[in-house]
Amino acid sequence: MSQDPSEKPAPRPLEVPQSVGEARIDALNKLVAIVDRLRAPDGCPWDREQTAKSVAPHLVEEAHEVLDAVESKTEADVIEESGDLLMGIVLLARIEEQAGRFSLADVANAVCEKLVRRHPHVFGDVQVDGAEQALNNWERIKQQEREAKQTDSSAIAGVPAGMPALQRAKRVGEKAMSAGFRWTNATDALAKVGEEVRELEEVFERTGPPKDDAAREALERELGDVLLAAAFLGNYLKIDPERAARDAVRRFERRFRSVEHDCGGSLVGQSLDTMMAAWRRAKAAEGVG
Repeated sequence: MSQDPSEKPAPRPLEVPQSVGEARIDALNKLVAIVDRLRAPDGCPWDREQTAKSVAPHLVEEAHEVLDAVESKTEADVIEESGDLLMGIVLLARIEEQAGRFSLADVANAVCEKLVRRHPHVFGDVQVDGAEQALNNWERIKQQEREAKQTDSSAIAGVPAGMPALQRAKRVGEKAMSAGFRWTNATDALAKVGEEVRELEEVFERTGPPKDDAAREALERELGDVLLAAAFLGNYLKIDPERAARDAVRRFERRFRSVEHDCGGSLVGQSLDTMMAAWRRAKAAEGVG
Protein backbone atom coordinates (compact mmCIF):
# COMPACT_ATOMS: atom_id res chain seq x y z
CA MET A 1 0.00 0.00 0.00
CA SER A 2 1.49 3.32 -1.03
CA GLN A 3 1.96 6.09 1.53
CA ASP A 4 -0.26 9.15 1.37
CA PRO A 5 2.06 11.98 0.22
CA SER A 6 0.24 14.36 2.60
CA GLU A 7 1.35 12.29 5.58
CA LYS A 8 4.48 13.43 7.36
CA PRO A 9 7.16 10.79 7.88
CA ALA A 10 7.47 9.53 11.40
CA PRO A 11 10.20 11.33 13.36
CA ARG A 12 13.42 9.41 13.69
CA PRO A 13 14.58 9.32 17.31
CA LEU A 14 18.09 10.24 18.29
CA GLU A 15 20.42 7.27 18.40
CA VAL A 16 22.32 7.85 21.62
CA PRO A 17 25.85 6.37 21.58
CA GLN A 18 26.49 3.59 24.05
CA SER A 19 27.85 4.82 27.36
CA VAL A 20 31.57 4.42 27.98
CA GLY A 21 31.11 4.96 31.71
CA GLU A 22 32.65 8.45 31.87
CA ALA A 23 30.16 11.31 32.13
CA ARG A 24 32.21 13.86 30.18
CA ILE A 25 32.87 11.51 27.27
CA ASP A 26 29.26 10.30 27.23
CA ALA A 27 27.95 13.87 27.07
CA LEU A 28 30.35 14.84 24.28
CA ASN A 29 29.45 11.70 22.31
CA LYS A 30 25.78 12.63 22.62
CA LEU A 31 26.45 16.18 21.42
CA VAL A 32 28.40 14.89 18.40
CA ALA A 33 25.51 12.53 17.58
CA ILE A 34 23.00 15.39 17.77
CA VAL A 35 25.05 17.65 15.51
CA ASP A 36 25.55 14.80 13.02
CA ARG A 37 21.79 14.28 13.01
CA LEU A 38 21.13 18.01 12.47
CA ARG A 39 23.46 17.98 9.46
CA ALA A 40 21.99 14.77 8.01
CA PRO A 41 19.94 14.91 4.78
CA ASP A 42 16.74 14.71 6.83
CA GLY A 43 18.06 17.02 9.55
CA CYS A 44 17.46 20.70 10.27
CA PRO A 45 17.27 22.91 7.15
CA TRP A 46 19.03 25.79 8.92
CA ASP A 47 21.89 23.65 10.22
CA ARG A 48 22.29 21.90 6.86
CA GLU A 49 22.77 25.16 4.94
CA GLN A 50 25.45 26.56 7.29
CA THR A 51 29.05 27.01 6.15
CA ALA A 52 32.25 27.66 8.06
CA LYS A 53 31.99 31.35 7.17
CA SER A 54 28.40 31.63 8.35
CA VAL A 55 29.07 29.82 11.63
CA ALA A 56 32.26 31.68 12.60
CA PRO A 57 30.57 35.00 13.57
CA HIS A 58 28.20 33.09 15.85
CA LEU A 59 31.21 31.67 17.71
CA VAL A 60 32.39 35.20 18.52
CA GLU A 61 28.91 36.14 19.76
CA GLU A 62 28.63 32.97 21.85
CA ALA A 63 32.07 33.56 23.38
CA HIS A 64 30.97 37.03 24.51
CA GLU A 65 27.80 35.55 25.99
CA VAL A 66 29.90 33.07 27.97
CA LEU A 67 32.02 35.94 29.27
CA ASP A 68 28.93 37.93 30.25
CA ALA A 69 27.47 34.92 32.06
CA VAL A 70 30.69 34.27 33.98
CA GLU A 71 30.89 37.87 35.15
CA SER A 72 27.33 38.69 36.05
CA LYS A 73 24.97 35.74 35.90
CA THR A 74 24.23 32.39 37.51
CA GLU A 75 25.86 28.99 37.28
CA ALA A 76 22.97 27.83 35.11
CA ASP A 77 23.63 30.70 32.68
CA VAL A 78 27.32 29.79 32.46
CA ILE A 79 26.41 26.18 31.71
CA GLU A 80 23.90 27.19 29.02
CA GLU A 81 26.15 29.70 27.26
CA SER A 82 29.19 27.40 27.43
CA GLY A 83 27.06 24.69 25.84
CA ASP A 84 26.08 27.00 22.99
CA LEU A 85 29.74 27.78 22.32
CA LEU A 86 30.73 24.11 22.47
CA MET A 87 27.92 23.20 20.06
CA GLY A 88 29.19 25.85 17.64
CA ILE A 89 32.67 24.30 17.60
CA VAL A 90 31.26 20.82 17.04
CA LEU A 91 29.03 22.13 14.24
CA LEU A 92 31.95 23.91 12.56
CA ALA A 93 34.03 20.72 12.68
CA ARG A 94 31.16 18.66 11.24
CA ILE A 95 30.71 21.12 8.37
CA GLU A 96 34.40 20.86 7.52
CA GLU A 97 34.35 17.08 7.85
CA GLN A 98 31.48 16.81 5.37
CA ALA A 99 33.46 19.07 3.02
CA GLY A 100 36.40 16.64 3.24
CA ARG A 101 38.77 19.04 5.00
CA PHE A 102 39.12 18.08 8.67
CA SER A 103 37.12 16.60 11.53
CA LEU A 104 36.48 17.16 15.22
CA ALA A 105 39.12 14.50 15.87
CA ASP A 106 41.68 16.60 14.00
CA VAL A 107 40.73 19.64 16.08
CA ALA A 108 40.99 17.75 19.37
CA ASN A 109 44.24 16.03 18.46
CA ALA A 110 45.82 19.30 17.33
CA VAL A 111 45.06 21.07 20.59
CA CYS A 112 46.21 18.05 22.60
CA GLU A 113 49.55 18.03 20.81
CA LYS A 114 49.89 21.79 21.30
CA LEU A 115 49.12 21.62 25.02
CA VAL A 116 51.68 18.89 25.60
CA ARG A 117 54.29 20.70 23.49
CA ARG A 118 53.79 24.03 25.24
CA HIS A 119 53.78 22.58 28.77
CA PRO A 120 57.23 20.98 29.03
CA HIS A 121 57.16 21.84 32.75
CA VAL A 122 54.20 19.47 33.11
CA PHE A 123 54.83 16.80 30.47
CA GLY A 124 58.63 17.09 30.28
CA ASP A 125 61.59 17.84 32.52
CA VAL A 126 61.57 21.65 32.39
CA GLN A 127 61.41 23.42 35.76
CA VAL A 128 59.50 26.68 36.25
CA ASP A 129 59.18 29.03 39.18
CA GLY A 130 55.57 30.15 39.11
CA ALA A 131 52.92 31.15 36.59
CA GLU A 132 54.86 34.06 35.06
CA GLN A 133 57.77 31.86 34.04
CA ALA A 134 55.36 29.26 32.66
CA LEU A 135 53.72 31.99 30.53
CA ASN A 136 57.12 33.21 29.32
CA ASN A 137 58.01 29.66 28.26
CA TRP A 138 54.67 29.36 26.47
CA GLU A 139 55.33 32.54 24.47
CA ARG A 140 58.90 31.45 23.68
CA ILE A 141 57.68 28.09 22.36
CA LYS A 142 55.00 29.81 20.25
CA GLN A 143 57.64 32.08 18.74
CA GLN A 144 59.83 29.06 17.91
CA GLU A 145 56.83 27.41 16.22
CA ARG A 146 56.22 30.50 14.08
CA GLU A 147 59.90 30.61 13.11
CA ALA A 148 59.74 26.94 12.08
CA LYS A 149 56.68 27.67 9.94
CA GLN A 150 58.42 30.75 8.50
CA THR A 151 55.53 32.97 9.57
CA ASP A 152 55.67 36.23 11.52
CA SER A 153 58.19 35.46 14.26
CA SER A 154 57.89 38.74 16.16
CA ALA A 155 57.44 38.33 19.91
CA ILE A 156 54.12 40.18 19.62
CA ALA A 157 52.75 38.23 16.64
CA GLY A 158 49.66 36.07 16.82
CA VAL A 159 47.18 38.47 18.45
CA PRO A 160 44.03 38.57 16.26
CA ALA A 161 43.30 42.00 14.81
CA GLY A 162 39.58 41.46 15.35
CA MET A 163 39.80 41.21 19.14
CA PRO A 164 38.23 44.01 21.23
CA ALA A 165 40.80 46.81 21.35
CA LEU A 166 41.53 46.81 25.08
CA GLN A 167 41.74 43.02 25.15
CA ARG A 168 44.12 43.08 22.19
CA ALA A 169 46.20 45.80 23.85
CA LYS A 170 46.46 43.65 26.96
CA ARG A 171 47.68 40.62 24.97
CA VAL A 172 50.19 42.63 22.93
CA GLY A 173 51.47 44.14 26.17
CA GLU A 174 51.79 40.72 27.78
CA LYS A 175 53.79 39.44 24.85
CA ALA A 176 56.06 42.49 24.85
CA MET A 177 56.64 42.06 28.58
CA SER A 178 57.47 38.37 28.15
CA ALA A 179 60.07 39.39 25.55
CA GLY A 180 61.71 41.73 28.10
CA PHE A 181 60.17 45.05 26.92
CA ARG A 182 58.75 46.16 30.26
CA TRP A 183 58.87 48.76 32.99
CA THR A 184 60.66 47.90 36.22
CA ASN A 185 57.44 48.07 38.23
CA ALA A 186 53.80 49.17 38.21
CA THR A 187 54.74 52.65 39.46
CA ASP A 188 56.69 53.31 36.26
CA ALA A 189 53.78 51.96 34.20
CA LEU A 190 51.40 54.32 36.01
CA ALA A 191 53.77 57.22 35.36
CA LYS A 192 53.56 56.40 31.65
CA VAL A 193 49.77 56.78 31.82
CA GLY A 194 50.26 60.20 33.40
CA GLU A 195 52.73 61.17 30.67
CA GLU A 196 50.25 60.22 27.94
CA VAL A 197 47.44 62.14 29.68
CA ARG A 198 49.62 65.25 29.81
CA GLU A 199 50.36 64.91 26.10
CA LEU A 200 46.63 64.67 25.41
CA GLU A 201 46.07 67.80 27.51
CA GLU A 202 48.77 69.66 25.58
CA VAL A 203 47.18 68.84 22.24
CA PHE A 204 43.73 69.77 23.54
CA GLU A 205 45.06 73.11 24.77
CA ARG A 206 46.31 73.82 21.22
CA THR A 207 43.29 72.58 19.30
CA GLY A 208 40.35 72.73 21.70
CA PRO A 209 37.35 70.67 20.57
CA PRO A 210 38.40 69.51 17.09
CA LYS A 211 37.23 71.82 14.32
CA ASP A 212 38.97 70.02 11.45
CA ASP A 213 40.31 66.59 10.52
CA ALA A 214 43.89 67.40 11.47
CA ALA A 215 42.92 68.40 15.02
CA ARG A 216 40.64 65.41 15.38
CA GLU A 217 43.38 63.02 14.22
CA ALA A 218 45.87 64.55 16.66
CA LEU A 219 43.47 64.17 19.58
CA GLU A 220 42.51 60.67 18.51
CA ARG A 221 46.16 59.64 18.41
CA GLU A 222 46.85 61.00 21.89
CA LEU A 223 43.64 59.52 23.33
CA GLY A 224 44.62 56.18 21.81
CA ASP A 225 48.01 56.41 23.53
CA VAL A 226 46.27 57.05 26.87
CA LEU A 227 44.05 54.00 26.43
CA LEU A 228 46.99 51.84 25.36
CA ALA A 229 49.11 52.92 28.33
CA ALA A 230 46.17 52.23 30.67
CA ALA A 231 45.73 48.75 29.17
CA PHE A 232 49.45 48.05 29.60
CA LEU A 233 49.21 49.24 33.23
CA GLY A 234 46.55 46.57 33.77
CA ASN A 235 49.19 43.90 33.06
CA TYR A 236 51.37 45.23 35.89
CA LEU A 237 48.41 45.40 38.27
CA LYS A 238 47.04 41.98 37.23
CA ILE A 239 43.82 43.70 36.14
CA ASP A 240 42.13 42.89 32.84
CA PRO A 241 41.44 46.30 31.21
CA GLU A 242 38.62 44.86 29.10
CA ARG A 243 36.87 43.58 32.20
CA ALA A 244 37.59 46.82 34.08
CA ALA A 245 35.99 48.79 31.22
CA ARG A 246 32.94 46.50 31.16
CA ASP A 247 32.53 46.89 34.93
CA ALA A 248 32.87 50.66 34.60
CA VAL A 249 30.15 50.73 31.94
CA ARG A 250 27.87 48.64 34.16
CA ARG A 251 28.42 51.08 37.05
CA PHE A 252 27.67 54.02 34.78
CA GLU A 253 24.47 52.38 33.52
CA ARG A 254 23.33 51.62 37.07
CA ARG A 255 24.05 55.13 38.33
CA PHE A 256 22.59 56.79 35.24
CA ARG A 257 19.31 54.94 35.73
CA SER A 258 19.33 56.04 39.36
CA VAL A 259 19.80 59.65 38.24
CA GLU A 260 16.87 59.30 35.82
CA HIS A 261 14.72 57.89 38.62
CA ASP A 262 15.66 60.74 40.98
CA CYS A 263 14.80 63.24 38.26
CA GLY A 264 11.34 61.84 37.65
CA GLY A 265 12.23 59.53 34.80
CA SER A 266 13.67 62.10 32.39
CA LEU A 267 16.68 64.40 32.35
CA VAL A 268 15.05 66.86 29.96
CA GLY A 269 15.12 70.33 31.51
CA GLN A 270 17.22 69.27 34.50
CA SER A 271 20.21 71.40 35.46
CA LEU A 272 23.69 69.95 35.58
CA ASP A 273 23.85 70.67 39.33
CA THR A 274 20.66 68.65 39.90
CA MET A 275 21.92 65.73 37.84
CA MET A 276 25.34 65.70 39.52
CA ALA A 277 23.74 65.78 42.97
CA ALA A 278 21.68 62.74 41.98
CA TRP A 279 24.83 61.10 40.63
CA ARG A 280 26.61 61.62 43.97
CA ARG A 281 23.66 60.07 45.80
CA ALA A 282 23.80 57.05 43.49
CA LYS A 283 27.52 56.60 44.22
CA ALA A 284 26.96 57.04 47.95
CA ALA A 285 24.25 54.36 47.85
CA GLU A 286 26.91 51.98 46.53
CA GLY A 287 29.26 52.89 49.35
CA VAL A 288 31.47 54.99 47.06
CA GLY A 289 32.44 58.51 48.05
